[in-house]
Amino acid sequence: MYSENAVKKKKIHFCLYQMNSTLLFLIIALYFGLLLTISFFAGKKHSDNDAFFIGSRKSPWLVVAFGMIGASISGVTFVSVPGWVRTTDMTYIQMTLGFFFGYVLIAEVLMPLYYKLKLTSIYTYLQNRMGIRAYKTGASFFLLSKLLGAAARLYIVVLIMQRYIFDYWEIPFFVTVSIIVVLIFLYTFRSGIRTIVWTDVLQTFFLLAALVLIIWQVISKLDFSFSQTVAAIGSNEHFRIFEFNDFNSPQHFLKQFFSGIFVVIAMTGLDQDMMQKNLSCRNLKEAKKNMYSYAWTFIPINFLFLCLGILLLFFANIHQIELPDVSDEILPMFAATGMLGTAVVALFMVGLMSAAFSSADSALTSLTTSFCIDILNISKLPAQKAKRLRQRTHIAISIVFILSILVFRIANNKSVIDAIYTIVSYTYGPLIGMFAFGLFTKIRPKESLIPYICIASPLLSYLLDSVLFSCFGYKCGYELLIINGLITFTGLWISKFANGHF
Repeated sequence: MYSENAVKKKKIHFCLYQMNSTLLFLIIALYFGLLLTISFFAGKKHSDNDAFFIGSRKSPWLVVAFGMIGASISGVTFVSVPGWVRTTDMTYIQMTLGFFFGYVLIAEVLMPLYYKLKLTSIYTYLQNRMGIRAYKTGASFFLLSKLLGAAARLYIVVLIMQRYIFDYWEIPFFVTVSIIVVLIFLYTFRSGIRTIVWTDVLQTFFLLAALVLIIWQVISKLDFSFSQTVAAIGSNEHFRIFEFNDFNSPQHFLKQFFSGIFVVIAMTGLDQDMMQKNLSCRNLKEAKKNMYSYAWTFIPINFLFLCLGILLLFFANIHQIELPDVSDEILPMFAATGMLGTAVVALFMVGLMSAAFSSADSALTSLTTSFCIDILNISKLPAQKAKRLRQRTHIAISIVFILSILVFRIANNKSVIDAIYTIVSYTYGPLIGMFAFGLFTKIRPKESLIPYICIASPLLSYLLDSVLFSCFGYKCGYELLIINGLITFTGLWISKFANGHF
């Protein structure tokens, strides 16, 4: 038997849950309605492949730069980074410092090359430099990595929506996934990157506004002034940015900093998704402006996410709130359940959708672009036939996207942002090795061996990581990406002997 107070409390909790679920459902409906409206006007007169792939090379650089903030941050950053503070403190900042220098290298080394060759798919460079097998291998690794990474990013968002919205309506998880991907498909189907450039602006604005307003709401609940907030964050035990002492720690500065440089080169400079937006700018000068202005914003935005994490931990400690075991669930627990007020419920969902869908929509578009150009070679087909094939590919990629998210739900057992960087370490390593070999040597490797070298490289990286840990207790962090790239580079260099280059 429940006591009268227990029954009353249960009813209040149920009403709050019902109110939040209904509110969030309405927000999702309105949000997608806005995206579909933008898609309609952006693609009204431009639905050919040139508009879909590179936006007819007419995208304003400032618009691209602002929109790329949302595309890079993604829903995973919105959810995982605040929760990451509990286990790794503020050490993620070390990695974002490396990100900045990675963006500089992309702007000064890779982008001039892409614009000089007038590339639509950046992997075409590998064909010019090392042959068709290198080209197909590079494109295949991108397709695999982007598909897994994008599925992981969207998975965490769909999971939160399922828990706090669709479970109330008794809608199964696979139906929720299908609905979300179909909605993304609808507003990217007609004109791809031309639409995304503009929807990303809207989504980035909502993302940043939500972040700032949620922090403000938490500060208000704590009844802190600005100076008290700064003091509370600065004196907190988790306000540890740099790790110089324990080299075996994955958070050591050198590991984080240099991993950050190579992660950005891999996930932006060698990623069709991110470079597709840069290649839609009018010229190289504007594309560089886009890259530099975007690079400067990444550190302070992630710093704010980490500060939010400290404030949430502080709030939980004061009110003796038991935190979930999984760090990814800390912010959703506070925001989506109404602990911080109904306004935060709405802001959280808007920010989460903005971050997630600005990443997922461009991933879906870039996967379609790469598969059409790099695998199907539709550039040699008549325009109408090429357009029909591109549309069918977009449908097929969307279906695979749904299946990948469902598989990720079964397989994942770690923080999603950690899982993404682990995926990157294994799948982008061969791309880094191939591009570095092409740019910094004049040797032509044995073409028939390239696919085998690129497949062996992640396997050898995994083996090396296991041996180092079992023999010396050293566990590789994201520097595994660098090791992976070096193994690929070395394999390509050794293969020169098969071509008779001594």
